Amino acid sequence: MSRGPWVTPAFRAEVWRRWRLGESCSIIAQALGKHCGPIYTLLNKRGGVAPVAGCRSRRALTLSEREEISRGICAGESIRTLAKRIGRAASSVSREIARHGGRSGYRALQADARAWRNALRPKVCRLAQYPALARCVAQKLQQQWSPQQIAGWLAREFGNDESRRVSHETIYRSLFIQTRGVLKKELMAHLRRSHTMRYGRHHRGKVGNRGVIVDAVSIRARPAQADDRAVPGHWEGDLLCGTPGTQIATLVERHSRFVMLVKLPSKHAEHVSQALAKYITTLPKTLRRSLTWDRGHEMADHKRFSVASGLNVYFCDPRSPWQRGSNENTNGLLRQYFPKGTDLSVHSQAHLNKIALRLNQRPRQTLGFDTPANTLQACVASTG
Repeated sequence: MSRGPWVTPAFRAEVWRRWRLGESCSIIAQALGKHCGPIYTLLNKRGGVAPVAGCRSRRALTLSEREEISRGICAGESIRTLAKRIGRAASSVSREIARHGGRSGYRALQADARAWRNALRPKVCRLAQYPALARCVAQKLQQQWSPQQIAGWLAREFGNDESRRVSHETIYRSLFIQTRGVLKKELMAHLRRSHTMRYGRHHRGKVGNRGVIVDAVSIRARPAQADDRAVPGHWEGDLLCGTPGTQIATLVERHSRFVMLVKLPSKHAEHVSQALAKYITTLPKTLRRSLTWDRGHEMADHKRFSVASGLNVYFCDPRSPWQRGSNENTNGLLRQYFPKGTDLSVHSQAHLNKIALRLNQRPRQTLGFDTPANTLQACVASTG
């Protein structure tokens, strides 16, 4: 891929531009008239992280000036004559010729390419500069902390100590660009996503159609206090599915992002409403105000659930998962523990509680890198 004559700098720039816009390898290949394999090789070599565009100093010789030098050498001109013609110092022209093969071996294109390579000054990775910091980051990654959580926690714990701080982007780059040689590739297995490359922020998956719920109350009728997350007790819910017939219910409190996981015997609406009502009634009344769900048929028995639990149920608009943003994000976190296609029926309620506890004890950026457990406890204490 890197040796093909058609792989020009402009071609590479276009590939990376489209990748940042969220296009897949196949779409990029189709748009550029190439096979998908070489495009993937180009992107995967840098882990999906676009390289920084090079910038040449104004004092450096340009390709056109090097071509003038090459022509002058062929014409037998002296160095001072060449220098005067291109407006450069004679010493600069002399060093240029000596550096790139002398009068007998000077070639403008080769000299220009070699000058670009020699001008590279790769900056040492921050984690390579501070081995103790790299070990701390690796330890947190093994505990399933995300790079953003690690960066926020370090900033909160060590303040202005530059030797103990690192950005989440640096952690991601050190993981996906293995040539940095700082964080081992095996640590990527601890990330919540199983991607081997970084995708553009506009990369999106497909969203399927959901069913119609009878007498569903729209999310637009939900109280304003639930929208601004100022008052605890408003929840978002969904099912996390595994192999056919296996699923668990996920509940997220909007104010604190506190997570609860509920084992379900099936997706039948009656079973779901009974299991959720039994679990959620263990909470104090101040934490039982509303529940927002998507358009899945598992919540078709929402009226009976509301009577049993005391929570009013509101339903999102069709194909609008962002209206349950906290729950969608939590489901993404849970895929680290429950990958797609696994049998969820083998997990007991006690094991689900352990996973929920682990998530609730992680620092969250949206909470100022406090934990959901601490945030919810503070709310209960202030209202109790």
